[in-house]
Amino acid sequence: MNVLNIDKRKFTAVSFFSGAGGLDMGFERQGFKVIWANDVDEDACATHRLWSDAKVICGDISKIDFSTIPAGDILLGGWPCQGFSLAGPRKLDDSRNTLYKYYVKYLDKKKPLAFVGENVKGMLTLGDGKIFEAIISDIYKKGYTLFYKLLNAKDYSVPQNRERVIIVGFRNDLGITKFNFPKKHEKIVTLREALADMPEPNLEDICDAPYSSRYMSRNRKRNWDEVSYTIPAMAKQVPLHPSSPDMEKLGRDLWKFGDNGVTRRFSWQEAAAIQTFPRGMEFVGNLTSKYKQIGNAVPVKLAEVVAEEVYKTLCKCLGCQDKELLTEVV
Repeated sequence: MNVLNIDKRKFTAVSFFSGAGGLDMGFERQGFKVIWANDVDEDACATHRLWSDAKVICGDISKIDFSTIPAGDILLGGWPCQGFSLAGPRKLDDSRNTLYKYYVKYLDKKKPLAFVGENVKGMLTLGDGKIFEAIISDIYKKGYTLFYKLLNAKDYSVPQNRERVIIVGFRNDLGITKFNFPKKHEKIVTLREALADMPEPNLEDICDAPYSSRYMSRNRKRNWDEVSYTIPAMAKQVPLHPSSPDMEKLGRDLWKFGDNGVTRRFSWQEAAAIQTFPRGMEFVGNLTSKYKQIGNAVPVKLAEVVAEEVYKTLCKCLGCQDKELLTEVV
């Protein structure tokens, strides 16, 4: 991306529900500086601290005094999505569905120039779309022009089929009436390319839990010249490595493992590579925690392409003035 080669002005970013920092890392690579981040998961916060200079506060966002949170140029965050997910039970009254309200609270109190939110595809349709409509309405009332689109990470150099809703907003007084979501990349990155030269993992780095009936209800394997299935947060549901024998369909929602070869899931290092985290990145915690942090993250390269477009839009509007002038706009 040639934008990386220009002398960039740094926009400051505050991050809610940051996890290990996939979204934050992508924005850091495109001219943003994360100065404050929050998550409730202690291991994820520890992982975030290993690679970033942000002040990372671990704890429940509902219990944090908002006066202690700095004002940033942009707010980042993918609020918890378990209540929206198509992969499990979808509950209208799931308490996690309301955590976005703290995201909205920050917009109301700190008035950042822009924000970027990320969530699962199921958010669009839960409650016949009423949950999403409420979210959009709440944000709109705080004075932001919104744009959203369903993007698939595989279209942006991520070797994984992963559909996510990206919501981008700009403060109304900036007068931004158009936002260009990133164009699809011409080339698809395959598992062969993503995992090239990766050493065979140690057994302790691979989830070896029994395969549940839920796991056996669908095909879990993609081949070397394809992209992976979605990397989930639950270790037991992680897809099979391409070296595993093909799964064979026996009937509706019933599969079995092939007989020729060794069946295994992706290691956590391989899952991280598929999520486009840097090779060799350290994740804090036990094996289950590492898989969880990786599966919950926004793929770094997906975050990068969104960040590039947000950066260009802000620069076009503000002329990329010195930071002192940016704060005067606020």
